[in-house]
Amino acid sequence: MFGHKYMGVYRTTFLIDEKGIIKKIFLKPKSKQHAEEIIESL
Repeated sequence: MFGHKYMGVYRTTFLIDEKGIIKKIFLKPKSKQHAEEIIESL
């Protein structure tokens, strides 16, 4: 963009338990499979 490099949009999802502890981090999730990945992780 106008000769400048930039990172763009990066999506990240955090799976957090009842105590507020991060159990899993999904880096760059794919939209179509993402819901299934979260359900499998539970």
